[in-house]
Amino acid sequence: MYTIPGHHHISMLTKDAQINHRFYRQVLGLRRVKKTVNQDNPSMYHLFYGDLTGSAGTELSFFEMPNAGKTVRGTNAITQIGLLVPSYESLIFWKNRFELWNVDHGEITKYVGRDALHFEDPEGLRLVLLNHDGAEIPDNWSAWEGSDVEQEHRILGMGTVEITVRNLERLAKVLRNLFGYTEVSRSMDEAVYQSVAGEALGEIVIKRQEGASERPGRGSIHHLAIRVKNEEELRYWDKVVKEHGFHSTGVVDRFYFQSLYFRDLNGILFEIATDGPGFTVDSTVEELGQALDLPPFLEERREEIEAKLAPID
Repeated sequence: MYTIPGHHHISMLTKDAQINHRFYRQVLGLRRVKKTVNQDNPSMYHLFYGDLTGSAGTELSFFEMPNAGKTVRGTNAITQIGLLVPSYESLIFWKNRFELWNVDHGEITKYVGRDALHFEDPEGLRLVLLNHDGAEIPDNWSAWEGSDVEQEHRILGMGTVEITVRNLERLAKVLRNLFGYTEVSRSMDEAVYQSVAGEALGEIVIKRQEGASERPGRGSIHHLAIRVKNEEELRYWDKVVKEHGFHSTGVVDRFYFQSLYFRDLNGILFEIATDGPGFTVDSTVEELGQALDLPPFLEERREEIEAKLAPID
C-alpha cells in the first residue's frame, strides 16, 4: 500500500512570461529551474520555479498564453496556493517587502490554524504565505543561495492548497478513499485533509461554494500535481484511479517526470507525478533555467519552436 508524501507541483496560466519571471524571480526570490515549452502545445512557454533544483514539492509552473483573458472567479476550481516561510518574523519581512514592491496583500492573519499573509501576483493569482514555525523541512528540498531574499525568510516550498467546489463530499471521497488522506477538520462548508499527518506540505482545504464555475484566464490554476516516488508507484495509482471509476490518461512520459491525469466529479484536474528523473536530466545544476530546454522528441523542431517564442530574461 503506497501513500502520498505531499504535493509535487502546481500549474497556472500567465499572459506574459516576462512579467511572470520578474515577479517570481525578483520579488519572491524563487529560482527559475526550467525554461521549456508545453509539450502538448510547443508554441507556448512552460516555466518552472522552485528551490535549487526544483525539487518535488517546491515547484510552481506556468503556461504562457498571450491571448489569455481575465479570470472570472467562481467555484469548481483550485483557488489558492500556500507557500511556506520559516517563521512569524518572515511574515513581517514579507509584508514589508510587498509594500516596497507594491504587491497587493492583506494583513497578517490566521489561515487553517497557521499564521498567514495573503497576497496576489500581478495577474491576480491568489497565494498565501504560511508560517512553518521552524518545523523540519523535507530532505529533498535544497535552498537556492542565489536568491535575493535573506536566507532566514526565503520561501521553502508549497503548503496548503485550496480547492473550491459545489459538491464538497465528492472531492473529499477522492482524497480520503482513493488516496488515503486524513481528514483533520470538517464543517458544513470546509474540510481539511492531509496526506502527511500534521504537515502543510500535503494539505488540501476543500471549500464549498455554490454558483457558476470559474472561467479560467490569466492567474488561474490549471491543475495540482501530487507526488509519488517512481513509475512503479505511479502505475499502482493508475490502477486505483480506474478502479474508483475515473478516466485516467495512463502514464505519460514528461521527460522530467512520469505522470498521469484525471478529473474528479467536480471537474478538478489532478496530476500524479514521479519525483524523478528531475530537471537536471538535461542541465547542470548551475545552468538550470537559463537556456530553452526541450524534451528529446521536440529537439528536432527547435528552430521552429524558438521562432514562435518571444525572448525572455
